[in-house]
Amino acid sequence: QEQLVESGGGSVQPGGSLRLSCAASGDTYCMAWFRQAPGREREEVATIYTDDGKTYYGDSVKGRFTISQDKAKNTMYLQMNSLRPDDTAMYYCAAETGPSGCHTTLDFGTWGQGTQVTVAS
Repeated sequence: QEQLVESGGGSVQPGGSLRLSCAASGDTYCMAWFRQAPGREREEVATIYTDDGKTYYGDSVKGRFTISQDKAKNTMYLQMNSLRPDDTAMYYCAAETGPSGCHTTLDFGTWGQGTQVTVAS
């Protein structure tokens, strides 16, 4: 069964940067980052399709976050720049091994344990 290991969360001041990593134990069809703040629904941050590298971003992170992958290492990254306090949340890595919509939480069969990102001065 696919397993995901996340790393890279932490605390940063507004305007700062962080890089998250997610290593998958096997091949994937698509991978994504979701985030969930207290009292809010889990929302899609960014998605990448493994084969062609096509990407998708949520409106709130466009132009600030970049999703990328190292296919040889089955690893996905999320470079987060110009961080804002409203980016504060638990960030989850998700992966799907077969064809799927790759955008909602129901589209992904495997989830990481989550890594906390806190943006505060």
